[in-house]
Amino acid sequence: MEHPSAPAPRPSGRRKWLPMLLKIAVPAVVSVGLCVVMFRDIDFGAMMEIIRRDCRFEWIALNLAIGLLPMFFRAMRWRLQLRVIGCRPPLRVLVYSMFGTYAVNLVFPRLGEVWRTGYIAGREGTPFPAVFGSMVADRLADTCTVALLTLFTFIIASGPLTDFVREYPDAYRAISAVLASPWTWGAVGAFILLAWLFMKRGNGRLSQKIKGFFRGLWEGFAAIARMDHKGAWLLYTAGVWGCYFLQLYVAFRAFPMTDGILERYGAVAPLVCFVLTSISMGVPSNGGIGPYQATMIFGLSVFAPAAALVAGPAREAFLTEAAAFGNLLIGAQTLFWVVCGLVVFGLIAIDKRRG
Repeated sequence: MEHPSAPAPRPSGRRKWLPMLLKIAVPAVVSVGLCVVMFRDIDFGAMMEIIRRDCRFEWIALNLAIGLLPMFFRAMRWRLQLRVIGCRPPLRVLVYSMFGTYAVNLVFPRLGEVWRTGYIAGREGTPFPAVFGSMVADRLADTCTVALLTLFTFIIASGPLTDFVREYPDAYRAISAVLASPWTWGAVGAFILLAWLFMKRGNGRLSQKIKGFFRGLWEGFAAIARMDHKGAWLLYTAGVWGCYFLQLYVAFRAFPMTDGILERYGAVAPLVCFVLTSISMGVPSNGGIGPYQATMIFGLSVFAPAAALVAGPAREAFLTEAAAFGNLLIGAQTLFWVVCGLVVFGLIAIDKRRG
């Protein structure tokens, strides 16, 4: 029989590191797996030759320069929410947190948001749950924006999308089957019911801590309803997503193939690709690598010539050009965030020494 005063056994090293390993391994596997599937039918050498020969890099440079603006709009938007909970960090610190978030997400997907919450909460002496709730509300605003953009895009791009569905009816049937499946909605309903029962009936120490944490989250969510300058908040949100779309719009000018699609379909084509790639960022991966290129190729396929949708040289050429476009964009953006991250973490270190 174990002595009552014996200390509780510590979790093994394997248990301690397993969650972190899964957080790193799953996104890496998703990224690598999608890249393998994507490049299976693509001539990598030909893709690199297209980038070297056809790309007008000045448009890619403009794409990256525009990418600086959303970070400032995000920082100003979050500042409005944080003021409601009594947290008033300087704007430059919030800008650091935004750039740092993207850099951390390249290595540890989804942990960038946790990092920026801890950075701001620790620096300003504000309770972590309240700041975290404000951050979640910030991301929820982005999710709602993407949902509205998706609805808007399906309305104005109904013609090209309908034509594409006619070419690929199997894909439409597969998606419809998942959405209509009782198993899908049964699983969602069961999860909601279990979460409700836990929050309603749980009285243990763990459940009380979780309830306290969610109360802090709610405080952060409620900040949007209580904050002043709601018009400015909406304006900053429009600025964030307007700049993101403008980035992709100007990038379409970089290649003859995408420039031709832009000339033929106008802003509808980059809008469809923009919405699809924005949704793909919800897939756990390292900086969107894998899901981004796959959805970009799919989006461009909606506007491809009919010959490019049939197996043969025309299809191979189109896929190679589409892959060149998607891979150059995600590659340039990844390098951009790495450089910005190094600069920002250096500035954060200087800021800490001054403090």
